[in-house]
Amino acid sequence: MISTLTLTWISLYAAEKTKVDAKAVFEKRCSQCHNLERAAAQKKTSKEWEKTVMRMKNVNGCPITDEEAKTIIDYLTTNYGK
Repeated sequence: MISTLTLTWISLYAAEKTKVDAKAVFEKRCSQCHNLERAAAQKKTSKEWEKTVMRMKNVNGCPITDEEAKTIIDYLTTNYGK
């Protein structure tokens, strides 16, 4: 019989394995066109970062998915937000 503790541990382990490394996504995707210090030099609100990232994706043709864009926006807001 599997205990509740074991099931909880398995669930937490699975969630941790699927957690996205936002910094890695930011570094991999954004460094294709920019040096990474460019973002560090700016402080923007979440809406401003969203506008910037979506412009890169939709206008400049940055090859990122919507999910990656959300991850990058969250990362930038957390680390370089106003």
